[in-house]
Amino acid sequence: MASYCLLASRLQQVLGHGARRYHVSSVLCQRAKVAMSHFEANEYVNYEKLDKNINIVRKRLDRPLTLSEKIVYGHIDDPVSQEIVRGKTYLRLRPDRVAMQDATAQMAMLQFISSGLARVAVPSTIHCDHLIEAQLGGEKDLKRAKDINQEVYNFLATAAAKYGVGFWKPGSGIIHQIILENYAFPGVLLIGTDSHTPNGGGLGGICIGVGGADAVDVMAGIPWELKCPNVIGVKLTGQLSGWTSPKDVILKVAGILTVKGGTGAIVEYHGPGVDSISCTGMATICNMGAEIGATTSVFPYNHRMKKYLDKTGRSEIASLTDEFKSNLVPDEGCEYDQLIEINLDELKPHINGPFTPDLANPVSEVGAVAEQKGWPLDIRVGLIGSCTNSSYEDMGRAAAVARQALDHGLKCKSQFTITPGSEQIRATIERDGYAAVLRDVGGVVLANACGPCIGQWDRKDIKKGEKNTIVTSYNRNFTGRNDANPETHAFVTSPEIVTALSIAGTLKFDPERDFLTGADGKKFKLQPPDADELPKSSFDPGQDTYQHPPKDGNSLQVEVSPTSQRLQLLEPFDKWDGKDLENMQILIKVKGKCTTDHISAAGPWLKFRGHLDNISNNLLIGAINIENNKANSAKNCVNQEYGSVPDTARYYKAHGIKWVVIGDENYGEGSSREHAALEPRHLGGRAIITKSFARIHETNLKKQGLLPLTFSDPADYDRIHPEDKITLAGLKDLAPGKPVKCIITHQNGSQETILLNHTFNETQIEWFQAGSALNRMKELQK
Repeated sequence: MASYCLLASRLQQVLGHGARRYHVSSVLCQRAKVAMSHFEANEYVNYEKLDKNINIVRKRLDRPLTLSEKIVYGHIDDPVSQEIVRGKTYLRLRPDRVAMQDATAQMAMLQFISSGLARVAVPSTIHCDHLIEAQLGGEKDLKRAKDINQEVYNFLATAAAKYGVGFWKPGSGIIHQIILENYAFPGVLLIGTDSHTPNGGGLGGICIGVGGADAVDVMAGIPWELKCPNVIGVKLTGQLSGWTSPKDVILKVAGILTVKGGTGAIVEYHGPGVDSISCTGMATICNMGAEIGATTSVFPYNHRMKKYLDKTGRSEIASLTDEFKSNLVPDEGCEYDQLIEINLDELKPHINGPFTPDLANPVSEVGAVAEQKGWPLDIRVGLIGSCTNSSYEDMGRAAAVARQALDHGLKCKSQFTITPGSEQIRATIERDGYAAVLRDVGGVVLANACGPCIGQWDRKDIKKGEKNTIVTSYNRNFTGRNDANPETHAFVTSPEIVTALSIAGTLKFDPERDFLTGADGKKFKLQPPDADELPKSSFDPGQDTYQHPPKDGNSLQVEVSPTSQRLQLLEPFDKWDGKDLENMQILIKVKGKCTTDHISAAGPWLKFRGHLDNISNNLLIGAINIENNKANSAKNCVNQEYGSVPDTARYYKAHGIKWVVIGDENYGEGSSREHAALEPRHLGGRAIITKSFARIHETNLKKQGLLPLTFSDPADYDRIHPEDKITLAGLKDLAPGKPVKCIITHQNGSQETILLNHTFNETQIEWFQAGSALNRMKELQK
């Protein structure tokens, strides 16, 4: 046994880090050590610890456990004494790894540098996928992005090397696909600085989107706090078939739960229908669970996951997972806080939108609804790919539809774009002919990056303000998200439906029912697509795009120019002075939906993600002011003039005026971007008061020393006028579960008092008092 393991180790050393697709089977010594990934030979899967913790907690709770509970509780820092109450207590967890994308990694690494620590304590990676703008096509767009973003890429590459972080270069692919292909595995607890990190749940992991400050905690070796999640069960029966795809499962669930129905909960899929879904299909479902506000989503380990692990060169993990399978499926008789049942035999293809991902319509009905609502029927652009739907299977099903159109002499009536999820997917679909078919039908293959999904789209076919429709296989369709045009009606559906609709050119086309007319004048009907879930031969790895960190990066320098417009070293936020927050001005009272896109827009602003002062010029520019129903228009209550929201905030800061934002329901839904919390703190904000918060944004606000508070009575939102002043009293007595007293001083001088709730625990109160979680970390180091 020992000699075999030694031989395997020596062979791995001979092959070296660059051998991306090769590994040495270690079946004979699996129980001893199996690496978590090909890139971290000395970081091992630790199912023994998971098993030990699960047994401790199961004995304490004396009941069957859900899969979510097994994995989460299996990573508790102190399973013997940790208080565990679903939906109430805060858990101190030890995640296995951290992942960051380039837009969020800038601020995360700047915070890590500010912490003074020498090296990350857990395996961590950076993925360059957000800064590549879709313009001309893959190679040209990638070359342009490398030129434009050279300063940022160099910063991330050198910071990664210095602090022991793996670095995936521009062109590698989208973070979540790279994670699925290389790092996710059943039972892993992974946090990522992107809201679609739950993609890894398709491979049986608990993968959670967080802000950069949370990532810094984990990279610093500090236990990570998470409110003990409730668990929503989704029981799947029947089988997927025909035009119905995994995307339709989550589109249906989004229609049931809405954009906030999953808040504070993990969505756990189970039941006999699970086995009819591929591993990447399960990832699609988990990925878009972010759109219902869920903490994350997860599937139980099964043969589809084993097949995917084998095909991606991780057979040793698959074999080890088989031995611990009982910990990677739910216990019989476990109970869910809510149960939804979906019969896949009855599920029809769906298309959700526009303007919100939970507005669900069957494809067969959306045309009629569009006519009734006045939505444009003509489809200007169809876009497939994104972290949600860019797998080999997705591309194969889209190509199967395209091939039928080509056989009848047709091409897409709409513009059509394709985004491969990773360099591995790109190379493999080129090799296997899918890319050629998609080009032949009229498509343009974009770079392996996020592109139009996150607003990185240099769109030329319309003018801003022009009403139009696009259909995508993406995840989000908030107003202006894809192209910065508020009149673009974006609909979300599966890649195969996007392809069919792009060929037909209209929302009124239902491929299950309607006919197309071929070049020969004959009518024909598209048949349901059929494609392999994985390539018959191995994946083609394409170009090697990974940079290993050196064993010791102490001698390396990470330089940030003081005159840079892209990067800025961080200054600590001021510490709370111990006094009540009195007579705060209301910067803006927000009306309706306010996502992180509204609070800190992406698109052209992505280039400033490493420069806090510059990016703060986009603060709340998308939010609608209830006072005048306008975006980016706030009244300065000192000089009575209207100006942009950021300018008004800067005026208040310059004049020593503390301010507060009043928000509506589910404030901060959407992306994990912590800039939406950093910016108000940087510009002098002290509190955000809303009817309710999205989970990640609420945590991000706490991390930066702000007070996220909710109305005890949501109707109190209507009591506040934008020109009122707000006092938060009794902050010295801030305590878990104790409401905060809010005194509203109206314009006529009268006052009234309301109560505000919060979810602070003792540790989070210390963050507020210290000025931020990072400040508190430094205090503890001293």
